[in-house]
Parts: sequence; C-alpha cells; structure tokens
Amino acid sequence: MFAPSAVSDFSFGSDASGCADGTSAAPDVAVASPADFSRIGLLGFGAFGRLIARYAPAGVRLLAHDAAPEAADAYPPASCSLSPVSLAEAASCPLVVLAAPVAATATICRQIAPWLRPGTLVVDVGSVKVQPVADMVANLPAHVEIAGLHPLFGPQSAADGLAGLRLVVCPVRGRRVFRLAALLKAGFGLETQFATPDEHDREMAMVQGVTHMVARLVASLDERPTRMATRSYALLMQAVDMVRRDNPAVFDAIALRNPFVAGVQEQFFEAAVALRDDLAARRAALTDVEPPPCAAAF
Repeated sequence: MFAPSAVSDFSFGSDASGCADGTSAAPDVAVASPADFSRIGLLGFGAFGRLIARYAPAGVRLLAHDAAPEAADAYPPASCSLSPVSLAEAASCPLVVLAAPVAATATICRQIAPWLRPGTLVVDVGSVKVQPVADMVANLPAHVEIAGLHPLFGPQSAADGLAGLRLVVCPVRGRRVFRLAALLKAGFGLETQFATPDEHDREMAMVQGVTHMVARLVASLDERPTRMATRSYALLMQAVDMVRRDNPAVFDAIALRNPFVAGVQEQFFEAAVALRDDLAARRAALTDVEPPPCAAAF
C-alpha cells in the first residue's frame, strides 16, 4: 500500500451553499479530460471519505469539502495530496465523489450543479442505489456523466488493504466510469461487479437489510458473553461488531431507503414471530415424565 504522509491541521471555513467568496455564479466552462482522475472532489469527509483519503494514490489531489465543522478534526494521515476546499472547488474536479448520507443526495446535487464542468464524472458511494441515482439524474446537468458505486466494504474490512474486496458499479450516463472501474481494479485489486440500480437494491435488501437488522437486535441484548464462545457465536459477534458502529445514516439508508427492503423486513419479522410461537408451543408441551430406559444391553 502507499506510505502515508503527514497532513497539516486545518479547519473548514466555507459555506456549503456557495462559492468561497459568497457568490453563486458558475465558473467559466472547461471540458474535463476523459482520462483525468488526478483531481478528485470529495463531498463528505465521514468514515468513508477518510478511507478514500487513506488509499488514494500518491499522485492524486483530493479536494475535500464537508459542511460539518467537526469534520476538520477527523483528517488522518493520507497517501495523497489532501486539501480542504470550498464546495465550488470540489465540484470543479473531473471526478466528483458524493460521500454524504443518501438522504442529502438531491440537495448536494442542486448545490454543485452550477460548478460542474462538461464531461465531469459524478458518482455516489451510498449503500443503496435506486434513490441516489434518481436524485443525481433529476438534479445534475445533462453535460455530466453519472454512475452509482457501492463499495461492499467499510473501514474495518479494509483495514488491511483493498485487494480482493468488491465494488458494485452501476453505470447510468457516460462511459468514463468503465475506465475508473478498470483503474480501481488494476491499481488496488478491487473486484468490480456491474449491475443496474434495481438489481443492486433487490440483492442488497437481503444481503445488507437482514445483516444490519440482526446486528442491531443482537447488539441491543443485555449480555454478550465471550468466555465460552463457540465458533459460530464468535463469527456472529464479529459480524455485529463490523456494522454496529456505523453512522446511523448508514442504517437508515439500508433499512428505509431501499425500495425492496420492506418486503424482506416483513418476511424476517414474520419468520421471527413464527419461530417464537413454535418454541412457546413446544415448551408448553414439555413434561417431566422420565423416558423409558434404553433397551440396549451393555
């Protein structure tokens, strides 16, 4: 992996709703180079934004904007050139990554629209794809390219590197995302899978919807003993720990903003109720009658 270099302390001072100078005029139009991913505008510097900064190549300039004041205290050592910038500066990059909560996608797209240059590739990295893709299509100008990305990993699972981890790519408009996917595969060893937003969300309704519900339920239990843990129990606790510290916005996106998850949730809860009722009935039928002695002779 790339060796991290020190990054100076800094803080955000720009307004998320406009240019650094307070104006709202669009910049002079300049066409982004189709091969230029050396400048990346990162909108949102939460856990995943920091993960991008950690693994971005040394030759990349990462221009990050986050409207939350506390984000300024979260900047880790980065392998690339990392700078805090205004919303306008981040949006003027050839590649713009939306790493903000899914619920904010439409608002962010409307805010950055005046500064997006023709040929810019705008991608989101949310856990669901139907809603953010629709929000991007509805609120971004026609001269930009659009794609939905979903890294099937987070900071914990990427702690030892990105090789072998999977990335779902949902092309929407334009061809530059195919070059980006090829670069990510060649440079980091990511396994890329292509899908439509509908295909993605239908599968994720089970894959993530159930996983996060189970993790939240188990994490809410009073006791989680470890002294006599079986292998299956340890794996369950590992799965719980991988998702229970996620930002609440991640769970909200997975549990509320996937158009296919409600049906999976209903099946899950129905199955849980049926299992509870079955166990209650079988428990009530238990007796204390001694079973007959074994007839086998020893």
